[in-house]
Amino acid sequence: MRIDILTLFPSMFDGFLNNSIIKRAIDKNLVEINIVNFRDYSKDPHHKVDDTPYGGGSGMVLMVQPIYDAVMDLKDEDTKVILLTPDGEKYNQKKAYDLKKYKHLIIICGHYEGFDDRIRSVVDFEISIGDYVLTGGELPSMIITDTIVRLVDGVIDEESHINDSFNPNTNLLDYPTYTKPREFMGLTVPEVLLNGNHKEIEEYRLKESIKKTQEKRPDLLEK
Repeated sequence: MRIDILTLFPSMFDGFLNNSIIKRAIDKNLVEINIVNFRDYSKDPHHKVDDTPYGGGSGMVLMVQPIYDAVMDLKDEDTKVILLTPDGEKYNQKKAYDLKKYKHLIIICGHYEGFDDRIRSVVDFEISIGDYVLTGGELPSMIITDTIVRLVDGVIDEESHINDSFNPNTNLLDYPTYTKPREFMGLTVPEVLLNGNHKEIEEYRLKESIKKTQEKRPDLLEK
């Protein structure tokens, strides 16, 4: 899988790409992640990528030309283009599974006051990670990339993400987990997890998942 992220701030991704599971996935050639500075596509002599909005208003607006040219240069017939915007579809685990199916994704990180609306002409999906406004799309792009990469075959054990919270097949929160020591300050590990009976353990975990979802996110059960 290949993911190209269009941004004006490539250095923000240094730590993200060089640590933990993301780095291992890249090193194992399971995923290719490219950080593209779309300022490089500007035709302005000073590499300008933003300007004041027509009709007046505060802030600066990203121009269509640099982003359009970047997308056209990078995309092929298997590409899907994502625009990160507060008015996009709310992101969730099901969407992560859907996006994981594509061979190539381009993610556009907005910045400043907004972007020229004509950028939408090259976009397949508009995504929001929540009902709040950030200074740019860099953090959302990392979140979306992280959620997708961990689903790619071979990156982590399949069982790990099948049992995740919000899995589309169950829509439940994950069950509680424990490790050593068996007792800590009077708090003990549930006995069922220690008896070696896998059927009972699975039944216990499902029961606890449902219980946790009822207590913390009853809206998920309604879905």
